[in-house]
Amino acid sequence: MFSKRLPPIVLISILLLLFSMAACGGEKYEAPPADAEVNVVVSLLPQQYFVKKVGGGHVSVLVMAGPGVNPLSYEPPKGQIKALNHRDVYFLMGIPPENAWLPRIAELAPDVKLMDISQGIPKSNDDPHIWVSPRLVKTQAQTIAQALIQIDPAHEADYQANLEAFMAELDTLDADIQRVMDKNQVAGKTFIVAHPAWGYFARDYGLEMIAIPENSTDAQLQELADLARQKGIETIFYQRGFDEKTPEKLARIIDGRTIPLEPLNPNWEANLRSVSMMLARSAK
Repeated sequence: MFSKRLPPIVLISILLLLFSMAACGGEKYEAPPADAEVNVVVSLLPQQYFVKKVGGGHVSVLVMAGPGVNPLSYEPPKGQIKALNHRDVYFLMGIPPENAWLPRIAELAPDVKLMDISQGIPKSNDDPHIWVSPRLVKTQAQTIAQALIQIDPAHEADYQANLEAFMAELDTLDADIQRVMDKNQVAGKTFIVAHPAWGYFARDYGLEMIAIPENSTDAQLQELADLARQKGIETIFYQRGFDEKTPEKLARIIDGRTIPLEPLNPNWEANLRSVSMMLARSAK
């Protein structure tokens, strides 16, 4: 029924139209208002949570890799980069994609102040996922507060009070997660993930994270399957927007299931509480 081919001139016209639409879409970007005492840029959604906790009503936040975006493959449109000209500070997270974004930022938004909130945090095997650990977030929150006070000293008392309240919330969250782990006796137990974003969480709470190798071979998957069967693991965790086929394949081999774990969830605290429950039930 569809055997007829379109004339070449029609195909060329369609391709040109699609190219034009893509180009226009790449330039179009509607930035959030930059009308606060301190207008902030962050790379990831969890950072927005941290900045709002410390900055309260005195800050606005522009997130580079917003909802539904894979930061590893995201290419910010020109309009988004230009919007950084109206921001006071960009809180970098020390993730690899930032290295690709920074040359364009230097060209199109040279005046925005850059501050890496991962500085001073020891990295394990160059793992950048420091936002999944409440203990490491305490250091990030302190760095954020110091920067906000420097930019907006008139509201120092507010930033200090917000920081103290957030630090107390982080301590409570840390203790609550530890109680969940202790109650379920998961110390030393193992979980398998497709994307290795949970290493610091595992370290903090006595778990072992095993990541599926990138571009894994059938032999590597079989080895993981043997390990999973040996330990009684029935759940393989994956991250939406990343490789989902490989964890599904591994789950089929062990006659198990896949469940998403989302390190970029903007509801940061609620997400970590949910993750702790899932891992407590699934780690073996």
